[in-house]
Amino acid sequence: MKRTIVLLSIMAAAFTTQAQTIIPLYPGKIPNSITVPDPEVRTVDKSGNVRYSKTSVPTLEIMLPEKDIANGTAVIICPGGGYTLTSYTHEGIKIAAAFNKMGVAAFILKYRIPSDAYMVDKNIGPLQDAQTAIKIVRTRAKEWGVDTGKVGIIGFSAGGHLASTAGTHFNMPVIENKEKTNLRPSFMILGYPVLDLSDSLMHKGSRVNLLGENPTPEKIRLYSANYQVTSQTPPTFIVHAGDDKTVKVQNSIVMYLALLKNGVPAEMHIYPKGGHGFGINDTNTGHWIDRCQDWMRANGWVK
Repeated sequence: MKRTIVLLSIMAAAFTTQAQTIIPLYPGKIPNSITVPDPEVRTVDKSGNVRYSKTSVPTLEIMLPEKDIANGTAVIICPGGGYTLTSYTHEGIKIAAAFNKMGVAAFILKYRIPSDAYMVDKNIGPLQDAQTAIKIVRTRAKEWGVDTGKVGIIGFSAGGHLASTAGTHFNMPVIENKEKTNLRPSFMILGYPVLDLSDSLMHKGSRVNLLGENPTPEKIRLYSANYQVTSQTPPTFIVHAGDDKTVKVQNSIVMYLALLKNGVPAEMHIYPKGGHGFGINDTNTGHWIDRCQDWMRANGWVK
């Protein structure tokens, strides 16, 4: 009987450690939304990877590190998916687990997928969610053991576009911020990111889904992060593969040059092979997450 009680206690402790909290991004009415039945679709592939499409109700999943290694740094994760879906397991859960091992609190953002069907202005919907996530993490920092000066953002592919937009549009809030919470990420990490939406470098699907079929040149420039970099843009880490056939590696190169021109500390790793969407996989990308940890350590965000 005693052995059974001990076993149950161990199992309960393990469950508590693994259990995470998912909160609605907006406890009340979702801004910039059209009220419709929730159209979200959840799919699971043969490997068990979860994806969400047609998301109209955004959430934030909280994954905290063990207390004995927690260092106060936090990262908001924006999974990719061409603004058609979010690759939630591959570029969310697995990424969060890697940061937890570094002692970093991870917050997975399931942002709204842009759509005229449930948004008044789909151009700003994802950015509203990213800015709100930053605001929530900073507002509730004490509760989660987070240092408000160490709240970064990471994104992959179109999620990289969202992360870079948050990192370059923080002085152009698209949310209510009466408390004047700092919306500037402390740092950015961009994985094979969509950045330049011009005709020559764009990922067409991402541009069309976010901005529509025929965006103006002004709007294209506004949502191309490399044109929005200033000296106030957060320090940035970029990883990409030269053989990426989905998002041209030149997206990362022009972003790096813009950061360099504006005196923003930046580190970029371009690997010959890796393709697109490699996530945490380090088969051809030189353990990029280790290089990222080195960069974070050098900047004092991890020990």
